Amino acid sequence: IMKNIFFTGQVLWSMIDANRHLRHSAYSDFCTQARNNLMIHIGLSVNECAKYGIAPILFREETIFHREIKMDEEISVAVEMTKHTIANNRFSITHFVYKADGTKSATVNVDGAWFDLQSRKLTTLPEDIVKLVNQIPKNANYIEE
Repeated sequence: IMKNIFFTGQVLWSMIDANRHLRHSAYSDFCTQARNNLMIHIGLSVNECAKYGIAPILFREETIFHREIKMDEEISVAVEMTKHTIANNRFSITHFVYKADGTKSATVNVDGAWFDLQSRKLTTLPEDIVKLVNQIPKNANYIEE
């Protein structure tokens, strides 16, 4: 069931809210780390992106909560690209947050694009980076526009 896992870890005390379960913003933190790990995996770490003067940015983030996660639980986060433009400047990624027993706890969807760090504007990717980005696991409903 669980595939394309790019983060596995323990829920820490500092991530718990007043209801004694994982606070809403911690899901975003876990997914951000999973995306970062994915980028390292495909050869596009933060430092590699900086060499090209680019960075991924987000326009939208949506979290759909399915089952609560409690303190000390082990979780895993899967990352899959759901959409990518042919111009290679905009993307959508879905994250699946799982409990240790495989129960899906949340689905987190993000929409983003590639950003030129010098011009501070959206940019397209050089062909050698496109080849790396194409290694990102694709969702079963993946769309290329």
